Amino acid sequence: MKRYCCLFTPLAFALFQPFTAAGTGIPEEIMKLHRQAIVFDAHCDTAMRLIGDEPIDLAERHSSGHIDFPRAREGGLDAQVFAVWVPPQMPEAAAADRAHAMIDALWEQSRRHPDQFEIALKGADVKRIVKEGKLAAIIGIEGGHLIGESLDTLRDYYARGVRCMTLTWMNTNKWADASDDTTMWGGLTDFGRSVVREMDRLGMIIDCSHVSEKTLFDVLETTKSPVLVSHSCMRELTDIRRNVSDDALRAVRKNGGVVCVNFFAGFLDKDFNDKVTAFWAEYRKKANELAPQYGGDAEKAWHALEPEFEKRMAEIAPVPLSRLIDHIDHAVQVAGVDHVGFGSDFDGINVTPVGLDDVSKLPLITEELAKRGYSDRDIRKILGANLLRLVEKVVR
Repeated sequence: MKRYCCLFTPLAFALFQPFTAAGTGIPEEIMKLHRQAIVFDAHCDTAMRLIGDEPIDLAERHSSGHIDFPRAREGGLDAQVFAVWVPPQMPEAAAADRAHAMIDALWEQSRRHPDQFEIALKGADVKRIVKEGKLAAIIGIEGGHLIGESLDTLRDYYARGVRCMTLTWMNTNKWADASDDTTMWGGLTDFGRSVVREMDRLGMIIDCSHVSEKTLFDVLETTKSPVLVSHSCMRELTDIRRNVSDDALRAVRKNGGVVCVNFFAGFLDKDFNDKVTAFWAEYRKKANELAPQYGGDAEKAWHALEPEFEKRMAEIAPVPLSRLIDHIDHAVQVAGVDHVGFGSDFDGINVTPVGLDDVSKLPLITEELAKRGYSDRDIRKILGANLLRLVEKVVR
């Protein structure tokens, strides 16, 4: 598995959010605020769980993973960007088949459960879907390696319902440098700039998580749209290349975009990250060595190693939920409260802050923000109103 101001009335949201404070330990006034907000998560990897040897049905409650419809309702989740991710080592044809299988699976969930789940093709669809009491979904591609060097392929994904693309994953691709890989292009190539312009034309969200800082600034120089940084933490607090610098935060603010904080403990805490990075390097090497035994599928090879990996991960000291709020605080201080949200990376990460076990625990964030002194209006912005504004502006 891949590792590493609300416009609805309080009465309307009370009707559409079927959970209570009973048994949560969270004060009723906090739960009420959470119910009244639109809660919009900028990134999860749950689509991977819909395919493969043991595909799940999101309408069922599961003991594993982070997201399904019952737990999403309990956590007050209203809208979600579902990432479509394929290992960059996969052969091109197999990678395309796998990506389309995930897209098919998301559409199948909408057909199977039309009263619970709907894919939004326009930004304006999101509010309508939420008002109807359903989870609104945006389909996103994670990693521009999936389009190769073809704008026609990008358009084909758009025709399938994809409305967001993370320009790179952890790998530098044929037209953009990634934060965690070799610098090959010094940012975007000319073709990479044409990708950005075409996404603008189509009305696709440009996601700059995972990209190098130079790539981000090249995007901001090229695009006419507000950009998304869907699942990254703050470099000033955890100094790793994967995270966002203060210069980048200020630039995204000027662009009108939104930076969304990742829940992965390794991006939130440097000591945790150092230990995890060492483990990952070891197990990625093992997974790549095993991949030929699984038809070149590095994900299946990873699954074979996962129990051993997670046993070792459990030995690292946990990261408190307060650390996640520290990153939100910093993003607000530098970028401004109108430009911050959250992108959980649920189902793509294996260690979260203490207590934030799955999507049902999202009200804990609202409680912690209230304890830090955020106003109700600003909490609503961070929980989802900022991201909703971006989606409505870009996805036309």
